[in-house]
Amino acid sequence: MFAVDPRVLAKLAPVLRRVLIVDPNPHAARLLSEIVKGMGGGEIVVESSEPRAIRTAADLEPGIIFTERNGDNLDGESLARALRRSSFACRRAPIIMVTADATASTILGARDSGVHEFLRKPFTSADLFKRVENVALKPRDWVEAVGYIGPDRRRFNSGEYAGARKRRADKPANGAAAMAAAKDQAMRILAAALDQFHSDPMQAVRAIREQAATLKSLAMKVSDSRLAVAVGALEVTLASGPPTKETLAAPIGSLLAMAPPEPMKKAG
Repeated sequence: MFAVDPRVLAKLAPVLRRVLIVDPNPHAARLLSEIVKGMGGGEIVVESSEPRAIRTAADLEPGIIFTERNGDNLDGESLARALRRSSFACRRAPIIMVTADATASTILGARDSGVHEFLRKPFTSADLFKRVENVALKPRDWVEAVGYIGPDRRRFNSGEYAGARKRRADKPANGAAAMAAAKDQAMRILAAALDQFHSDPMQAVRAIREQAATLKSLAMKVSDSRLAVAVGALEVTLASGPPTKETLAAPIGSLLAMAPPEPMKKAG
């Protein structure tokens, strides 16, 4: 194990206290376990299949999850999506996908399934440490939508990824711009959640609750009483029995009328 500043290891400790490794290859799982132990990993559990990994995740509540992309009875992307859509305490835990199949399409597939990082085999201890450090010390905003649940894909940190969205210009220039971007994204997700409500009602409601919380926080930060009142009306509707697309249409429509989402810009 390469030398690491003890102060950095101390910062990683909460994430590495409980670790889930999902890999059908015993040798690869053992190698990864040893490296994680060297980084201060506490309780490390290894599973070889997707069904067992999901059951273990519910009980273990890992702070970080490593998964192979595919194997016998394992689809890493399917596993990531299932965890993100679950009600587990660990549903937001960082997921690092480890695989030798590091093509552009597999990297993008991992990103779009809600994975935080992508690590190509073979890798060194330093490579693995970099990925863990990224997810532990450089947290990304969480996106709770209907079609996608996971860390903000525009901030995909993987050293394997060099896509068009990994640009310094994607980062807001200041606090006001960051809040404006957060508000616009919340409005965009609200509109999409209402539009896609019948395709996945449970996730649509969860997405709407998350955006209501975001907009309420923004309203308090900038003392926007109109926004606060409109969000309050949405919260009342959410709390008044099982919400439906019909009951949510009016309060969400009022919010969207106040601040319509900005048109999407083409990358380039």
